[in-house]
Amino acid sequence: QVQLVESGGGLVQAGGSLRLSCAASGRTFSNYAMGWFRQAPGRERMFVAAISASGSSTEYADSVKGRFTISRDNAKNTVYLQMMYLKPDDTAAYYCAADPIPWRATNVESRYDYWGQGTQVTVSS
Repeated sequence: QVQLVESGGGLVQAGGSLRLSCAASGRTFSNYAMGWFRQAPGRERMFVAAISASGSSTEYADSVKGRFTISRDNAKNTVYLQMMYLKPDDTAAYYCAADPIPWRATNVESRYDYWGQGTQVTVSS
């Protein structure tokens, strides 16, 4: 089992920045690739970004490329999502997830076995 706890969400004005964190516990964090997904009210959960276990590979949704950066600190068992130039369309609950296949950074939701409870990000116009 891997337990994931997100933090760092909040209310921010359009154009602002936030950094989300996801702290992992349980099994060896460095054995898991990690991903961020988001779900806006009334919409399906969507892929945002992913990073391989070593951090050497990353993947982003087109909608966040150039604005969001995923990173990880395996010594701290934490994955981050730095979000810049936020837009109202970025408003959603953000979830981190763990993928047991360490070398991939996948956008496929079903490949993630463990999920956090989410943190809310609200971007005002």
